[in-house]
Amino acid sequence: MADLIKNLKNHGRETYAVYYGDEFVLKRPLPTFNDAAKNAWLAKQHKTKSIIDDIRAIDNPVYNVPAMKFINDDEYQILEERAPGEPLTAELYNKLSKRQQFEIINSIANFLVDMNELRPIGDLKLHKIQYELKFSRLDKFIDTKMPIWFTKAEVKQMSRIRDEIGTFEYETRQAWSHGDLNAGNVLYDASSSKISFIDFAEADYKYIYRDIFAPLQIELDIYKRVYETYCQLHNKNLYAMPSIKNENLREIMKYRIMVVWLRRFVKAADDLRVTPASQKSANNNMEKIFFMRRQMQNFTNLEKQFSK
Repeated sequence: MADLIKNLKNHGRETYAVYYGDEFVLKRPLPTFNDAAKNAWLAKQHKTKSIIDDIRAIDNPVYNVPAMKFINDDEYQILEERAPGEPLTAELYNKLSKRQQFEIINSIANFLVDMNELRPIGDLKLHKIQYELKFSRLDKFIDTKMPIWFTKAEVKQMSRIRDEIGTFEYETRQAWSHGDLNAGNVLYDASSSKISFIDFAEADYKYIYRDIFAPLQIELDIYKRVYETYCQLHNKNLYAMPSIKNENLREIMKYRIMVVWLRRFVKAADDLRVTPASQKSANNNMEKIFFMRRQMQNFTNLEKQFSK
């Protein structure tokens, strides 16, 4: 039995799962957890179930949120519906028909509005976007380690981006949000042409543009169309949203995209080793540097795009 448990599929850093056909999945905390960790895991599941139940109660037919069927506190078990389909990657999205792509954009916008309006919307306040980054790590890397692997021109480029991100702030509101919209948490079912939203563990009050310009929409290059649809759907008596042509919004879009890419840039920087201990580590350095240079080219292209 112990060997069976060790071989069960992990779901993230805290959970393993057993699948029951195509319909259900039983999840438990990792067997290495002590009682305190198990109870913290259980509390998170109860919070998640409440969030799922709230969004499911809206009963919007254009998207799906799989139900969490029950929580067994004594056994530290949860039973969830399995989301049909496969992760909504850019590769998958680009193969779909225009009609299917339109349905996905409409579904995402509907879901965002429903989530944001589940609970009261916050008042306008100034938000510094650097707080959403491991900014001190970015700062330290550029000043101390980046010159080891990158040219002076590349360091200068990232220093400028660092300085711009560090000072950029904008007016926004807090709204109830999913908080982790990426291809792994949004699944597309070709048989029904419907998307499912999963993994509500990060749901909380977030600044409203975070979910609208989330990694999913950026990867699929649909963030502008999702925003326009969102503006058509949301309750305008609750809060106003600027036009897609608004210059302030264009700046917000640009820097929100940069934040998504900079998170990946910082993660790659954290993995670099000044003195690689093995050939594998040296190869890893090369892969990370190649990836980071690609991100830097993305920054250049983005700035050109938004300067038009």
